[in-house]
Amino acid sequence: MSRNRDRGQRAAPSRPSPLDDARNELFGHIHRCGVMKASREQQLEWMTDTIEFLGERFSSLTPKDLKELENIGMRFCSPVISNAEAVETAEAQQEPAAA
Repeated sequence: MSRNRDRGQRAAPSRPSPLDDARNELFGHIHRCGVMKASREQQLEWMTDTIEFLGERFSSLTPKDLKELENIGMRFCSPVISNAEAVETAEAQQEPAAA
């Protein structure tokens, strides 16, 4: 009986916040630009420029929001487990066996 009562009272899906949209856009830029393979200095320079762009694009973001985006982006660029290092290690271990 409660199912029938609740059918007409569905909440409308909420719209992502500007911070959520900016974060998703930042992650997309990181993937497309290949910044994860850059040096730390290059990442910092790239991130500064990108956060400035996102601040202009999403004008409702506060300086605190932009700093949070920068921190999230830099953590995303520096994964705890680097797949590139794992591949290099595996290749190094296979070379002596093949010789």
